[in-house]
Amino acid sequence: MTEISKNKWAVILGGSSGLGLATAKKLAQHNINLIIVHRSRRSDLAQITADFDAIRQHGVLLKNYNVDGTNPEKRTEVIEDIKTWIDAASIAILVHSIAKGNLKPMHSEIEKELEHQDFTITLDAMAISLYDWTKDLVKNKLFPTDTRIISFTSEGNTKAIPNYAAVSVAKVALEAITRNIALEFAPIGIKANCIQAGIVETASLKMIPGYERIKESALNRNPNKKLTTPEDVANAAYLLTMEEAKWITGTVIKVDGGESLQ
Repeated sequence: MTEISKNKWAVILGGSSGLGLATAKKLAQHNINLIIVHRSRRSDLAQITADFDAIRQHGVLLKNYNVDGTNPEKRTEVIEDIKTWIDAASIAILVHSIAKGNLKPMHSEIEKELEHQDFTITLDAMAISLYDWTKDLVKNKLFPTDTRIISFTSEGNTKAIPNYAAVSVAKVALEAITRNIALEFAPIGIKANCIQAGIVETASLKMIPGYERIKESALNRNPNKKLTTPEDVANAAYLLTMEEAKWITGTVIKVDGGESLQ
């Protein structure tokens, strides 16, 4: 597969729905081939297959792995497989969009409360896994000298939201890991940034208890009086992959239409 491996590739972790899928669609429109790692239920596969087939209509190549990207053994298996059909230094973009967190209250008389393991699982999946993938792709020499890493954070990084404590911890850690990747991997050409999206009506949002109140609050605060869309976020992610964005690194960029201004 020598001809294929000469093309530009992006790895998207959690790319079967939400912000990850929207980013995959956007990158495909700009001739970037895709490796999508996702953990999806059998009941969702028909829609996911249709979405992936639609992406391929842009003329790009798309390879997907339906595995748990937070599992060290699975990560190793995926990377070893990638190496069998791709050239070294072909993955110019890594997008982290894993949403695997526990949404429980810290205190409740009637609901199950957060436990230590809930924090650990959420932190590992939604933050530390970014470093794990970055490190392993570097060690396997799959990044070129100009690599862009993008992760997605939220306003829960500074605001307390009921039932969101474990995810808030993960988002803060994700930002810290992104900053340190930007610092410590700079000598080999990696740029890393977080996008802080506004409230986006995705499946992940709907899993938060009381999400309708969160949505209403976002609409009231947003000076544009509308919610952020997955496409809004994907557009910003693509901008960060452009040549003109190569001096942007180690920062959090708000893509929320002004929602966080008040």
